[in-house]
Amino acid sequence: MVDQKYIEFLEQFVTEKRRNLFQEVLENRTRHFTVAIEDIFQPHNASAIVRSCDVFGLQDLHVIESKYEFYASRLVAKGAQKWIDFNMYNQKDTNNTLNCIDNLRSKGYKIIATTPHNDSCLLQDFDISQKSAFFFGVEKQGLSKDVMDNADGFLKIPMVGFTESLNISVAAAIILQNMNEKLKKSAIDWKLTEYERTEKYQEWLEKSIKSIKKIKAKYYYEISS
Repeated sequence: MVDQKYIEFLEQFVTEKRRNLFQEVLENRTRHFTVAIEDIFQPHNASAIVRSCDVFGLQDLHVIESKYEFYASRLVAKGAQKWIDFNMYNQKDTNNTLNCIDNLRSKGYKIIATTPHNDSCLLQDFDISQKSAFFFGVEKQGLSKDVMDNADGFLKIPMVGFTESLNISVAAAIILQNMNEKLKKSAIDWKLTEYERTEKYQEWLEKSIKSIKKIKAKYYYEISS
């Protein structure tokens, strides 16, 4: 819950430079696009995708763990995992992929499977006007049948060499950079709402204060006195 007085209290414990950085980053955050990764078992690739989401302004990452456990290396992610919202799908005896798809659809997202292996839309031709969730699959097999059967569209990066595919983290970075650039040039209302920005700002302030438990306790003691 957003508490403006609490935010003002926290701000005194965070440098002005850092507060300004938070506001600058939040001005460029979006939920118009999001990413879903399905059973990515190589920590390097998973971490690089997290980093790309942060770099190109995506606030949310959806992680499907049906076969393999997700792990973001701090060395590769460079701390990006601290500022991204993770949505995990790892329940036993359920179809985590379909649960992810249903959740995203309920939020108005089109399900876009990234694949070079069928009649996909080329990156430069993709329609950015609708909210879209880009799905990336395991390194060897690609996306599961569940994603392919339920996708609203397919997307691929044009390639002219002998190799028919890119490393998954490289592909994600290319797609997100392209989408970010298109959004910035469009008239689409792609930014977080004012409430979402304030909510994230409050959360990031808390994450920046080492003794946050004591600080929070002090605040609630003062307002209750």
